[in-house]
Amino acid sequence: MARRKRENTESSIDKKLLENVKGLRAEVTEMPISVTLETNYMPYAMSVILSRAIPEIDGFKPSHRKLLYTMYKMGLLGGQKIKSANIVGQTMQLNPHGDASIYETMVRLSKGYEALNAPLVDSKGNFGKVYSRDMAYAAPRYTEAKLTEICREIFKDIDSDTVDFVPNYDNTKTEPTLLPTSYPNLLVSANTGIAVGMASNICGFNLKETCETAIALMNDPDADIMQTLKAPDFPTGGEIIMEEQKMREIYETGRGSFKIRAKWQYEKKGNLIEIREIPYTTTIEAVMDKIAELMKAGKLKEISDVRDESDLKGLLITIDLKRGADPEALMQKLFRMTPLLDSFSCNFNILIAGTPQVLGVREILDEWTAWREECVKRRVYFELKRKRERLHLLMGLSKILLDIDKAIAIIRKTELEADVIPNLMTGFGIDETQAEFVAEIKLRNINREYILKKISEKEELISDIKSLEETLRSRAKIRRLIIKELEEVIKKYGSERKSSIVYAEDIEE
Repeated sequence: MARRKRENTESSIDKKLLENVKGLRAEVTEMPISVTLETNYMPYAMSVILSRAIPEIDGFKPSHRKLLYTMYKMGLLGGQKIKSANIVGQTMQLNPHGDASIYETMVRLSKGYEALNAPLVDSKGNFGKVYSRDMAYAAPRYTEAKLTEICREIFKDIDSDTVDFVPNYDNTKTEPTLLPTSYPNLLVSANTGIAVGMASNICGFNLKETCETAIALMNDPDADIMQTLKAPDFPTGGEIIMEEQKMREIYETGRGSFKIRAKWQYEKKGNLIEIREIPYTTTIEAVMDKIAELMKAGKLKEISDVRDESDLKGLLITIDLKRGADPEALMQKLFRMTPLLDSFSCNFNILIAGTPQVLGVREILDEWTAWREECVKRRVYFELKRKRERLHLLMGLSKILLDIDKAIAIIRKTELEADVIPNLMTGFGIDETQAEFVAEIKLRNINREYILKKISEKEELISDIKSLEETLRSRAKIRRLIIKELEEVIKKYGSERKSSIVYAEDIEE
């Protein structure tokens, strides 16, 4: 009896489940695969392309932008560092994709990780290293961060209506669609992204050379950019093997590849080779594993031992040589057989007005210049509007100052406070905004010194407004402002190349 009762109970439970699960009773609709892809898969694919993987003209993906803007709003542009966990938590108000992905983004942008020519996050603690697979970064509760000084150029005039703002995912805050970077960050910061059906792989360039190239193109659109932008530059150093024709093709089309190899030196005293810089595309572990594999296979008999001696001072791979081994010949063999010589495949795929485009360096700088012109115009117009509003107030005040006694009499004769503004408007022919401004002036300020000061300010405003209007009408003046800002960036943050250049024809095989 007990068994039959239990069976009846189980069947009733199954019946209830079937009734509640609509999917089990739904009708199967046949649909062409092309329609299914268009209605179901395409929205997902476009979301990955537009909202995750491909950088925009400011050089950032949305995840980068959300993190940096959150740090900016937290007051981390200067001052003390704070716990990374705090920053990650605050960023989740703009980026709901989870704390792990946000922290990984912070690590990649950090000074400690050494992945960027111009790091944007000033880090404290263990943030790992881009050149090490096993050197894992510490948890966010153990590390601290703030924005680096160069972020002043990233957020320059962001509060002057230079870029558009949109609501965040739950409409509780607003965030910028782009950041008004005053230098071509898209080329300075290396960027990699894999989307659906497309990818992006942008190598980094030297900040100083990039800014100089942008200036050169503004002065002469036909300038040879290879005269100023010598070659890519990586924070991990190494030697770029320059093949001019291939590099020119990359600059023109945004596609192609070039080779980069490690830097080494021979220590005669210890009969060993020291490698302190490796290609940006590889890691210490990948190099060590390959050398160990070749030694085990008997293909590197010149080597007695290989060690990873990297420490807080930086990367160091030490290779002990057997007596009589030729270090130059050995390194040529290692370049052929290990990742100590590697290729970087370029694919300069970026979003321009929401559309993925593969552009050459010249086209990228042209797009950046056009976008930067728009930012500067918006900033100038914002300043012009502010000065016009101030002048409007002072024009109203001027009418009052011509007959202060009349203004005081109007205020004294007004019975209700609410009628003060309308009576001043009627008495002097001024609008409500001007009347409000006048009514807020303290009695102690109505003296000769105050009057002369305001008259002087009015004349200065008229001059400034005229100058700003002329700037808005002149593209040449807008460009001069951009060039001046680029020159300031070079002066403040410019540095020498980290990756040296070796010409292919000078290399002895």
